Amino acid sequence: MLGMIVASQHMVDHGSLSTASVVPSKLITKLSGLGICTSMCNWIMDFLTNRPQSIKLGNHISSTLILNTGIPQGCVLSPLLYALFTQDCVPRHNSNIFIKYADDTTVVGRISNNDESAYREEIQSLSAWCSMNNLTLNATKTKELIVDFQKSNSSRHSPIYINGSEVERVSSFKFLGVHISEDLSWHQNTSTLVRKAQQHLHFLIKLKKVHLSPKILTNFYGCILENILTSPITVWYGSSTVCERKSLQRVVKTAQLIIGTQLPAIEFLHHIRCLRRAHKIIKDSSHPNHKLFNLLPSRRIYRSIHTRTSSFRASFFLTTINVLNCTLHR
Repeated sequence: MLGMIVASQHMVDHGSLSTASVVPSKLITKLSGLGICTSMCNWIMDFLTNRPQSIKLGNHISSTLILNTGIPQGCVLSPLLYALFTQDCVPRHNSNIFIKYADDTTVVGRISNNDESAYREEIQSLSAWCSMNNLTLNATKTKELIVDFQKSNSSRHSPIYINGSEVERVSSFKFLGVHISEDLSWHQNTSTLVRKAQQHLHFLIKLKKVHLSPKILTNFYGCILENILTSPITVWYGSSTVCERKSLQRVVKTAQLIIGTQLPAIEFLHHIRCLRRAHKIIKDSSHPNHKLFNLLPSRRIYRSIHTRTSSFRASFFLTTINVLNCTLHR
């Protein structure tokens, strides 16, 4: 279940699965297996092979090099081809999941009863898959994060190795713009957002000095500062501390003084974003968490989810169900 805090959870962020290493012949084999017609496969093969490439610097042009590997960067078709090339990169064990974004892959493994065998086998399986597909895992950019509230267990966790190189274990790392910490706190994430937003207040002051209208200043705030402060707010705001929330709101108050008009509070924006995401999940029966939003027989409020931990109680699902029920009562 998403949002549930498990006893021991390991995350390994793998980087640099380079698109330049894609072998066209292997890609065509996979496309044929997916049912892509022969004529389309031949067209893609012709597109990816015998590609002339040279570099121009001023009036000088390098000699032409013929490329027969990789996918051209900047091409509209390239992301789709790479996604199809890596579509068979899937976990072998049910306790693990893969999160793929562009050429980065994250392995999330749930460890039960201190048995790490499935987790470690998954890492080696991923490494072997990369070798078979001419891709390379960059061990220097790979980090391991352990979320384990039983500190005695996490201290005994031995290092992970990829191609003979030890994976660095970290207490936090940035994943898709969000700083995730081993204690599941959001202090580093919120402090980073506040610091970044405060830096952009300088531009708001500059715009104010050239006598731009409050409407334009408000639009600038909404596009830049508000976007920074609320990215992605549904993930972390519910579990943030009172102090962290006040520091976020102070940025909003400073922007209000500069612009001279009322701005939406961070808590209000959090509720709006939660409701928006919840309605999308409720409408999408194929969503893995659709079943968490169940109406009671009265059809007036949603069924609360029972939890024994404060972390889960502050998660997106519990928070959103409470917001939904408050909205339905109005």
